[in-house]
Amino acid sequence: MHVRSRADAEPFTTADGSTIRVLLDAERGGTVNQSLAEAELSPRQATERHYHVQSEELYVVLEGEAEMELERERRTVGPGDAVLIPPGAWHQIRAGGAPVRFLCCCAPPYRHEDTFFA
Repeated sequence: MHVRSRADAEPFTTADGSTIRVLLDAERGGTVNQSLAEAELSPRQATERHYHVQSEELYVVLEGEAEMELERERRTVGPGDAVLIPPGAWHQIRAGGAPVRFLCCCAPPYRHEDTFFA
């Protein structure tokens, strides 16, 4: 069994501009088909609008509210909401007036090289 603490996950900034902590992936936990990270955005901060050719993503909001844009459809999301982001779908998430924290699961695992911008 592999258990990794959030406290052991060093934060870094991804290609889309969010700060993430990788909880489990091939290097940190030995996953094969997916990765799991915790992402954070400061108040009013947004990721750069982007898509992934291969990865299907799931976002699960833990704290705060955000505006989620998926293929030009916008919706407010908050704690307990889960969002499916299919491969190839343009998306962006923007924090409201407070920080937002969410889990991001990618299958296949997240790779910077699979992130494309306008």
